[in-house]
This record gives sequence, structure tokens and C-alpha cells, in this order.
Amino acid sequence: MSSTETIHKTIDHLFRHESGKMVSVLSRLLGLQNLETAQDIVQDTLLQAMNTWSFNGVPNNAPAWLYRVAKNKAVDFLRREKKFKEISPQYSYLLQSEYSLASTVNNLFLENEIQDSQLRMIFACSHPAIAEESQIALTLKTLCGLSINEIAKAFLTNDETISKRIYRAKEKIKAEKIELAVPQGEELPGRLNVVLKSLYLLFNEGYNSSHPDKLIREDLCEEAMRLTFLLATHKITNLPQTNALLSLMCFQASRFDARLDDQGNIILLKYQDRSKWHRSLIDRGIAYLDLAAENPEISSYHIEAAIASLHASASSFEQTDWKSIYQLYEILYQLQPAPIIALNKAISSAHAISKQNALTQLLEIKGLESYYLYHTSLGEIYFELNEKEKAKEFYQKALHLTSSRQEQQLLMSKITNCETGQ
Repeated sequence: MSSTETIHKTIDHLFRHESGKMVSVLSRLLGLQNLETAQDIVQDTLLQAMNTWSFNGVPNNAPAWLYRVAKNKAVDFLRREKKFKEISPQYSYLLQSEYSLASTVNNLFLENEIQDSQLRMIFACSHPAIAEESQIALTLKTLCGLSINEIAKAFLTNDETISKRIYRAKEKIKAEKIELAVPQGEELPGRLNVVLKSLYLLFNEGYNSSHPDKLIREDLCEEAMRLTFLLATHKITNLPQTNALLSLMCFQASRFDARLDDQGNIILLKYQDRSKWHRSLIDRGIAYLDLAAENPEISSYHIEAAIASLHASASSFEQTDWKSIYQLYEILYQLQPAPIIALNKAISSAHAISKQNALTQLLEIKGLESYYLYHTSLGEIYFELNEKEKAKEFYQKALHLTSSRQEQQLLMSKITNCETGQ
């Protein structure tokens, strides 16, 4: 790999890991109404890194370099604008003095403040004045570094729809001058639910990535887990649904090392080497699920975590408690009658009831016509029912609906199996 490619890869990695934190702390300083200015500063910083590192090489502590440059750009902006009360009412009295200006900005860039700012920013993006889907799209784009296409995949919609949602959210923030603040009292549950959903979708994108060359984006999963852990350790947000989501993430992350072979090919759950599953993460998942169960309130995360725990505790695919998993999916579908849950319920019914039952359920689902896993699942069931031509037809549909090379490779091998009758 050339030095230029290495630099681009490093910056892409840092963008995923650090841009959300940098935008968060800058928005806290500049005010959420100046969100685009904060994003511009971060973009300028990354461009400067690309130019500087091309000549001087990547510094030993690349994140620290980025924070220092972003901090200096923020100070320059504040000096240039001189509208301190309008820009940042909370810090205006400190920013008006050259003596206290730099130290105020420096303090905001301390590690604890960065983490705190990121949580504040997530809650601010989850403001009830903004439509929920726009709140989540804005959070995933601004704080989590997801592309428009990745967010569209999470919502099973198109890029244009997501772009419009983010635009409307930004306009709402500007027009109503929404302030950066962690809600208290009765405001908290409504906002926390949106925050948790954003982190859930971030983790899912990492777990089954839209990236053409990388099925698993561990950096995204780690970031989602880190932020959920911060919520679980905060006295206000340490609620049952938070612990349930963290439990689910632990169970899912425990299987990372078993999901791909040495060549990067997908290993389906049925064929995974369960000795490669991380026992420590499974144990943590159980511990968080126990904490989540201390309150009788049940969320969708409780049910999904319970399903994941049944997979984690099974010694083999065949010995999995499929009947309990199917029953849990039925409960989940009653809570959230979404097409994706109907899909998972149908798949589990193939093992809990029969392949024919699964086929009947799959054919009744509406709204997943453009989702590759829906057609893959139909292909699987038809293949199991020995209808190879129909199976091939659905595998080919799925093949044209995914950009993941690993998924495409798996589907092509399934198509070959249909043709050879294996």
C-alpha cells in the first residue's frame, strides 16, 4: 500500500472515530445553531491533515494533532466573529477576554469534556421539536460519521429521503435556536428512546456494513458500545432499556471472530466455530440483561437481547431453543410490527415450526421488496424445499440488491449450488 493510500485510510479511520466528538465539543462551544460551522471546522481540519501528512507523514498521536488544529481553528473563528453572546451564551463572558478565551476552549477539549459533549450533542439532536426520523438521521450523520447511503440502508429508504430529513432538522435547529442541553424529568424518556435507537442503528451498520469491501465495521460497533456504556454509567440514563441495549450489543459483538473465514468469506451462524465466540462478552451480556430485568418495564431491546442470549447459550445450531426464539419474535412483532421483525420471525419459524410455515410468512411480508436479505431468505427456504429454480431466482434478485462483495460472493456460491443441485 502506498503512503498516500495509508494516509487516506488513516484519515478515514480517524473521521469515523473522532469527527463526532470534535463536532460535539465545537457545537457546545459555538452553539447548536452553528452546527454547520462546527462541521466545516472539522472538515477543514481533516483536509489540512491530508495535505500536511502527505509531506510530513502521520504524527505519532494523530488524534491529538486533529484536536489541536480544530481547537486553534475554533479560537480563530471566535476571535474573528466577536459575537460571543450570540454564538455561545454559556461561555460568552470567558470568550470575550483574550486571557480566558484559549483556556476555555482548551478545557472543553479535555477527554472527559469531549465524552460529555458528545452525549449532550446526541440528546440535543434528539430534540422533540424535530421529527424523530430526522433526529436519528442527523445524529447518525453528524455524530457517527455514517454516509447518507448507510443511513438510507438503516431506514430501508433512499438517499434523497435521508438528505431531506437532515436538511429539515438543520433548518429547524437554526430557526428555533435549539440549545444544547441534557433534558431532565419528564423530557428524558422520550429523548432517551431516540438516542438508544440511533446507537442501535449505528451498531447494526457496523455489524452488517453497507461498505462494499468490509462486512463488519468493528469501529462503528465499538463506538456504539462506548456511547451506550456512557449512558449506562450515567445516573439519569442508567435505565432498563439502556442496559438491555448494551446487553444485546455484547452478545452480538461476541461472535465477530467467528463470522468470517481467513479469506474474509462469510460463515453463516449454522457453521460458525462457537469456540471462537468471546465468552467474556457473553458473560457481560448476561450481566447487563440481569440488570435490565430488575424493572418490570420491557422494551424491544429486552426481547432482542433475550433472543441473542438464547443463541449465545446454545452449544450448537441444532440445539438452539428455536421455539422460545420464535415466541420472543412474536412478542417483539406485537410491540413493533415492522417488516424486518416479520422477516426474522419467519426465518425462526423455519426451525421452530416448519419450512412451509416460514415460506407462508415470508410471502405475506410487504415493504422489503428492495431488501436483499428478504430475497436471500426466500431463496434459502425454496432451496430447503428442493425448489432449486425458484431458489436461484430469489438469490439472483438478492445479488443485484447488495453492494457488499462478501454478500455477493456468498450469493453466487448459493446460485452455483442451485445449478449443480447440491
